[in-house]
Amino acid sequence: MKTLLLLALTAVITSSGLLVLTAATTDTIPPISASGAIPVQKTMRAFSSEQELQAYLRKVAQQALQRRADEKLKNFALSADAGLMAEAPPAAKAEAESVTNTQHAGVDEGGIVKVHGNHLVVLRRGRLFTVAIGDGALKPISSVDAFGPDIDPSGTWYDEMLVADNTVVVIGYSYQRGGTEVGLFDINSEGRLAYRSTYHLRSNDYYSSRNYASRLIGNKLIFYAPEILNDTDFSRSFPAVRKWHKGASESEFQRIVPANRVYRPETNLDSTYVTALHTVTVCDLANGGFDCKATSVIGPPGHVFYVSPDSVYVWASTWGRNEQNRSIVFRMPLDGSGPSALRVSGSPVDQFSFLQSEDDYLNVLVQSSGKGDGMWRAETANGDVALMRIPIWSFSDGSDAAPSWSYRPLPKPAGYGFQNRFVGRYLIYGTGSGWGYPKENEAKWNLFMVDWNRGNTHQLKLAHGVDRIEQMGTDAVIVGSDGKDLHFSAVRLGPWPEIVSRYTREGASQGEQRSHGFFYKPDGQDSGMLGLPISVPGRAGYKHLFESSAAILFLRNDSLQFREIGELGSQPERAIDDRCRASCVDWYGNARPLFLRGRVFALLGYEIVEGRLDDGRMHELRRVNYAPGQQYSAVIQ
Repeated sequence: MKTLLLLALTAVITSSGLLVLTAATTDTIPPISASGAIPVQKTMRAFSSEQELQAYLRKVAQQALQRRADEKLKNFALSADAGLMAEAPPAAKAEAESVTNTQHAGVDEGGIVKVHGNHLVVLRRGRLFTVAIGDGALKPISSVDAFGPDIDPSGTWYDEMLVADNTVVVIGYSYQRGGTEVGLFDINSEGRLAYRSTYHLRSNDYYSSRNYASRLIGNKLIFYAPEILNDTDFSRSFPAVRKWHKGASESEFQRIVPANRVYRPETNLDSTYVTALHTVTVCDLANGGFDCKATSVIGPPGHVFYVSPDSVYVWASTWGRNEQNRSIVFRMPLDGSGPSALRVSGSPVDQFSFLQSEDDYLNVLVQSSGKGDGMWRAETANGDVALMRIPIWSFSDGSDAAPSWSYRPLPKPAGYGFQNRFVGRYLIYGTGSGWGYPKENEAKWNLFMVDWNRGNTHQLKLAHGVDRIEQMGTDAVIVGSDGKDLHFSAVRLGPWPEIVSRYTREGASQGEQRSHGFFYKPDGQDSGMLGLPISVPGRAGYKHLFESSAAILFLRNDSLQFREIGELGSQPERAIDDRCRASCVDWYGNARPLFLRGRVFALLGYEIVEGRLDDGRMHELRRVNYAPGQQYSAVIQ
């Protein structure tokens, strides 16, 4: 078993307890949140000129090339007698009722279904759709391609969608055109959609099996994107934007990060084979515009990012196979003040590993061998576990490291499929099936809970794995499989947390892996309704990419006692060939429970089913199919 690397790498402490404030003298992220961000010791330094920036990057690239050459010689020598080594802001509008299970209220996340006035807006398989819900209606209204009329969508994935005023934003990644693709669409009060324009942002693939690339605060669209620095041509690596038109060329990209908005930490980066620009781009969507500015920080390539109501955090980790995990966490305030950094150890699993708490601390669960959550890395997270808790004022220019006492070693759960979440006063974590097949007869499943402020640790026994951790009012619900059945365990988050009850849905599995697949709608201090897509028993988690959910299951919560009130199911026999041209794999899911204006809906692929509670049971009221060319509606008598 690996020893805990987290403490060994953190011997440096801050040299002074005095709070030294450094005013930002260069441009940063355009202000989104109100002024008055938490002050830090020092901020990072931006480059003063293009010449200084290019010289620095050439030096880093040369060091990386030399290190790779040295590593090849070392491995060759070892292979001779031992064999090759194995790779170990403005507040959200009060009237905008959300249908998205977000991490922070007021910070919307890119998803597959949103609300605009009296309409649902749905992104599915490369198309946008609207469905009227005003005055008790449920009627398909409009549909358009999620890309421009002169764009070839092959090799492009249109993954996320956000709505700001009368603008629908579709975010995707184009392998053909090489970068993040942003489509803007007009939507009017009647739900009619019309294509407006497309922009390309130069970036590497942002995809994560758990996180979302975009956030929306007010009318400000926030992107995070990494960009690996090319060893030979840095000019093609810097974030840039162009407006798409037929015949658009590479030369039309306009760089949006000048040298004085590129920040470097005061620490050596030559310990990593690869260096990356981690860029936060803010685009103003007010009045139909798309004015984008970006700020970049230089660091290792592994990445996990988290957006709090007032800052973007990027945790950057090394990728070197034979080197210890060395990481930097960057803080980029949303009030326009300068970025800061802190040297740290290990890596978070995903965005749910973070909490910026109200006492002005950053709390992060880290694992010793993590490399970030890009692509599917979060699904194989492993290593020793610790809770890092640091005051935000301790961030500086990257020369300081989080002190050893900032890390509290925690029990390490057995298995993979690691899940974690901050709920109330507790950090909750455990392991389950993840994207693999549910396991039967597991010797034991443990749920670990840590009071992140006081440090008290609790271990609870479960009859199932931990595949989902969700907040439910002031308490929590843990969802997981035992290999045959799907279980929901209600956990009271008091001074001594306890499992109060468990509901078992026999012969079922979770139909969605994404966080947005779950929704809880409270209707009292300790009561409400939850919805979750379900599927057939024993289905591997990865199959949600290719197979639709069978139904949305609804449970009633009364004082942490669950009662099934029914389900709204799909009708797979009515599925049609939609002649899909783009995004034909459901990377971001296809099923959602929707609680909106006193009504209950189930989004199931191309169907939206409305339910109604009668005598405490869910009954289907009507359904519509909004598929292109196959629209129909049915009312259940």
